[in-house]
Amino acid sequence: MPRKKHSAEQIISMLRQAEVEQSKGRSVEEVCRELQITPHTYYRWRKEYGGLKLDQAKRLKELEKENSQLKRVVADLSLDNRILKDLARGNS
Repeated sequence: MPRKKHSAEQIISMLRQAEVEQSKGRSVEEVCRELQITPHTYYRWRKEYGGLKLDQAKRLKELEKENSQLKRVVADLSLDNRILKDLARGNS
């Protein structure tokens, strides 16, 4: 089965819907079946997005994306630095 990529807005909406359904007495498994997600996904989303508002979730995703880009830049610069040190050591 192909994986679905849900946006932060969709995830928060699903979590709110799940909370409403659970307050009506439905089990997590029933709610997850209706939302077409696994209970594991529900609990993972709740851990990551629980209590966040929509704008906070968007900001979180932006920061995660920026963080991964910065990590890539640092890795590239570290590699370049290592290569330059090795070259300088070989020339002396």
